[in-house]
Amino acid sequence: MAPEWLKSYKRSYLQGDMSAGIIVTIMLIPQSLAYALLAGLPPQIGLYASILPLIAYAVFGTSMTLAVGPVAVASLMTATALTPLATPGSSEYTFLAMQLAMFTGVIYLLCGVFRLGFLSHLLSHPVINGFIIGSAILIAISQLKGILGVSIPNGSVVDTLSSLYASLGLINYPTLYIGIASIAFLFYARNGLASLLNKLGLSKEQAGLLTKLAPMVVVIISTLLVGTNDWAGVLGVKIVGSIPEGLPSLSYSLPTVAQSKSLLMPALLIFIVGFIESVSVAQSLALRRQQKIKPNKELFGLGAANAASALSGGYPVVGGFARSVVNYAAGANTPLASIFSAVLMLIVLLGFTGYFFYLPHAVLAATIIVAVLGMVDFSTVKHTWKYSKADGLSLLGTTLTVILVGVEPGILVGVSISILSYLWNASHPHIAIVGRVEGTEHFRNIERYSVQTLPNAVFIRIDENLFFGNIQAVEETIHSVLHQHPEVQNIVILGPAINSIDSTALEVLCALNTQIGAMKKKLHLAEIKGPVMDRLRGSDLISELTGNNFLHAYEAFEALARRA
Repeated sequence: MAPEWLKSYKRSYLQGDMSAGIIVTIMLIPQSLAYALLAGLPPQIGLYASILPLIAYAVFGTSMTLAVGPVAVASLMTATALTPLATPGSSEYTFLAMQLAMFTGVIYLLCGVFRLGFLSHLLSHPVINGFIIGSAILIAISQLKGILGVSIPNGSVVDTLSSLYASLGLINYPTLYIGIASIAFLFYARNGLASLLNKLGLSKEQAGLLTKLAPMVVVIISTLLVGTNDWAGVLGVKIVGSIPEGLPSLSYSLPTVAQSKSLLMPALLIFIVGFIESVSVAQSLALRRQQKIKPNKELFGLGAANAASALSGGYPVVGGFARSVVNYAAGANTPLASIFSAVLMLIVLLGFTGYFFYLPHAVLAATIIVAVLGMVDFSTVKHTWKYSKADGLSLLGTTLTVILVGVEPGILVGVSISILSYLWNASHPHIAIVGRVEGTEHFRNIERYSVQTLPNAVFIRIDENLFFGNIQAVEETIHSVLHQHPEVQNIVILGPAINSIDSTALEVLCALNTQIGAMKKKLHLAEIKGPVMDRLRGSDLISELTGNNFLHAYEAFEALARRA
């Protein structure tokens, strides 16, 4: 069955899709090699993960411009998950990476079957931002060994930094110079080259696209310099070396039970982070063209992409932010752009891998460092903290835990802080005593506005759903009002913001109604939403209500004013 975009494809789309496919491929080649090394895999695995997954997503996904493939964060999570299980770069490690991609793909597909697209909202933005910042710093630190030309074991940030310090006497200075020069050029291309190209007469869009080709420029120049001058042999510059040509055979072998148990949780975390990142990017780009994506179908698209990656010898893939933006800016109209990229990557893999033999590891490390640091936006930390201390704590807690402890604990800490913050806020609902704004039918907080009140009634507005965690606060507020104002004969609960009342809250309201009735006073309800009232009608609260159930607060105010 043909994808929907293919059925309505227009010839006018072809030029944009082809140009976007070429530009993204030029960007993808160095990134795929670099991210494979970051994941602890041979460089060709990154190429494998950049062919069939792109085609699979193009067939089953719903975004017109999302660029799926290897990304930094998923590569880091892959390395974190697999390093304790096997030696990085070994055949067992590569096998486990394929299994991790398959497990991730199966989770996507199962969630698609059960229509769990809402899981894209599982993590709050502060947690996501904290995770990205922490991961970027963690990745950048892990790549310093490639810049310095030293070999150190993988480990925590503290272990990595201490190992780097102990290896300062072993620095390969030619490698260091290549790394620093590459970083400097890539940072300049990211931050200053566009303005220079603008002055030379290029449009903003053209200049922006050309700056994205900087990594490939560095790859070509460094490879030529190292190869022609034999810096690998003479100066000891570490190079990529031989990359096998051709695709691996399409096959899949089942993992052992022990391997499956070890891979399940990492696959679940990669799924959560990957799905949220992919959907966020896809929705952001779709809005620019008044398009829509379907999160439930995205689960099938990303699941198919990861399964295809596993079958073709790759590792977990995600919709990448930077490549997707470039794909969009380069004129991609449909997923055919990704298919063009996949075909070009296949051509590279079939006949051009030999040209990367002399590519220095330092250049790949520089590519990763510049790419991940470009994701860090410290102004987000400032703005989040200024607006909400709880959200700021979630962001900082996630960031620090990712850096100091690891990726998986970082996500768990961030989610835990977010949940605790939500429960704290929900258990401390905003409750306001309100009065009528003179000359209107509007009711506002008596502490914020000059309003009319009644001597025999107090209007209490509850701005939260009622459940077992916050009903006590409502009960205490009502008791406090009755204690401080014994002359009050009527309590009116306004519920325009109440969307649900659980059974515990209902029991407390029934008890309050009984207590207020025993005091020869009345409890009234007003502005209760229809769905909430539908459920309340089957309870004792409505049948035994000591007061009335008013449609509007103004109606209650007028009725009780006549009794004052």
